[in-house]
Amino acid sequence: MTNLEESLSRELLRTNRSGAYSCSTIVDCNTRKYHGLFVVPVPELDDENYVLLSSMDVTVIQHGAEFNLGLHKYQGNNYSPKGHKYIREFDCDKVPTTLYRVGGVLLKKEVVFQHHEDRLLIRYTLVDAHSATTVRFKPFLAFRSVRQFTHENGTASREYHLVDNGIKTRMYAGYPELYMQFSKKNEFVFSPDWYRGVEYPKEQERGYASNEDLYVPGYFEMNIKKGESIVFAASTSEIKSSGLKKLFDKEVDTRSPRDNFFHCLVNAAHQFHNSKGDGEDYLLAGYPWFKCRARDTFISLPGLTLSIGEQDYFEEVMKTAEKGLREFMEGKPLSVKIYEMEHPDVPLWAIWAVQQYAKTAGEAACMEKYGRLVADIVNFVIEGGHPNMRLDENGLVYSDGRHKAVTWMNSSVNGNPVVPRTGYIVEFNALWFNALKFAAKLAAIAGNEETATALETRAELCKSSFVSTFLNDYGYLFDYVDGNMMDWSVRPNMIFAVALDYSPLSQDQKKGVLDVCTRELLTPKGLRSLSPKSGGYNPMYVGSQIQRDYAYHQGTAWPWLGGFYMEACLKLYKRTRLSFIERQMVGYEDEMTLNCIGTIPELSDGNPPFRARGAMSFAMNVAEILRTLDLLEKYTYIK
Repeated sequence: MTNLEESLSRELLRTNRSGAYSCSTIVDCNTRKYHGLFVVPVPELDDENYVLLSSMDVTVIQHGAEFNLGLHKYQGNNYSPKGHKYIREFDCDKVPTTLYRVGGVLLKKEVVFQHHEDRLLIRYTLVDAHSATTVRFKPFLAFRSVRQFTHENGTASREYHLVDNGIKTRMYAGYPELYMQFSKKNEFVFSPDWYRGVEYPKEQERGYASNEDLYVPGYFEMNIKKGESIVFAASTSEIKSSGLKKLFDKEVDTRSPRDNFFHCLVNAAHQFHNSKGDGEDYLLAGYPWFKCRARDTFISLPGLTLSIGEQDYFEEVMKTAEKGLREFMEGKPLSVKIYEMEHPDVPLWAIWAVQQYAKTAGEAACMEKYGRLVADIVNFVIEGGHPNMRLDENGLVYSDGRHKAVTWMNSSVNGNPVVPRTGYIVEFNALWFNALKFAAKLAAIAGNEETATALETRAELCKSSFVSTFLNDYGYLFDYVDGNMMDWSVRPNMIFAVALDYSPLSQDQKKGVLDVCTRELLTPKGLRSLSPKSGGYNPMYVGSQIQRDYAYHQGTAWPWLGGFYMEACLKLYKRTRLSFIERQMVGYEDEMTLNCIGTIPELSDGNPPFRARGAMSFAMNVAEILRTLDLLEKYTYIK
């Protein structure tokens, strides 16, 4: 904790499961513009998150001597006030807990975000002290979008109003009021000032502007006795301060432990929950900058819910997503807040998610609940309803991705896709074959034999064309084929043709594809997005925005792809690959303490040491690792 080289790379994320979050490094030094003690959506402004309270410096005062426990980085690599040197212990098994020692004073800090409320709670406990002790709390305010910076200005309002054991303030019109309250009577000293030149090194690394000024309206001060606890609340609404201690205890009781790999992943899965008060439930694609995206939702959904026994939440999210899907298929404007619903493979991933539901709930129950949706999606494709996915006479689906990225490999530079995958795209057609076979099975369960037979006939045509179109003489699959243009790059998208429940490939063909993926794409952090032997290999996700966009899918490693790779291994080799897959999981377990504590980052460099990059927590990665653990358990106990 006292070694900043070690501690500043480790982040901590708390969420309220409704879109708000609190995030910083484990020493409470913000290193990204996305970091903040209290970050909330402000739907009245737009659909971004806003940093209201950037941080809170705590000062311990004894015998007139002040010891500031805060930490900020300023220009010129200067850190002040260096409060990290007082940290003696840090623990986040249940709730993040930091123990500070200042001489004979031991102060414990515990943090929780109230579920489904925009309210952060921090409990400060004076564990030990040999003389009278005073604590001072200094809030650093930003009132800005997570994508912007704030700077000293004359427009910011200095006005504040006293509320129950605290104050409320709002720097700019249009923002919500920020309520800062304590469980104990205190004195607020109005002493407005700007702290200038706060620097965020993660933004420097990413080639962005990295400096801002933060506004401090003053400070709260109160005495604290040995053994006493004081609870602080930051919120967008007032609360009765006398109930803060009980509320904190209640929130702690609902937290599950992070005492092993699986429990960390379950906690991470819950952080992606985004439940709105109007009955709509979503899954965020990741933190800190992702919204709810359609493809990510359907790929993540089974792992984040079914794999941990939460079928109810699967159904809630699917209810919201199905509404959006149907609105899209009917040509209506979307009433749900799910982005990128127009991408061609989204309906096919929706069928894959339903297929996973059938394994948990049973095929009959699945038919009853989602049979109509699956049938409607398949008919939507057959009838040419999708604006960018046509079904050709050879049984394959065709999409135009020359001028706009339409697959998960979606990085663009100057509006043009870095990887312009177009035509017959390998995973689109693997998903289409799988969808046809699954739809045929559901139709048969429903007693619609004629429909089932027609779908099976389409599937056979798709299978024949798939093999003749994608399988090359070297035993792997072209990434996409467009007329005479065949992409020979060795990419991980062919793994879906092996991993899906219904594959157009023979056993030998599957083994050939899996062997190539193992030799050229497998890393301890998932599958590379491009083989080192292919042209344009660029495995290091570093530098400016353009440099990173060019590297994003040109060799970086993605854990969620590793999930499908391991599923393919189990399907082909059954129990003989169990120990191999268990060893692969160790590479992910390391991530629990290396980057954002207890979760999995977006991607890693494709070359050793496979350093984590991108977003601090990524839903598809967490989901596929959970689904792999679930598969491992099933294959371990299979007879």
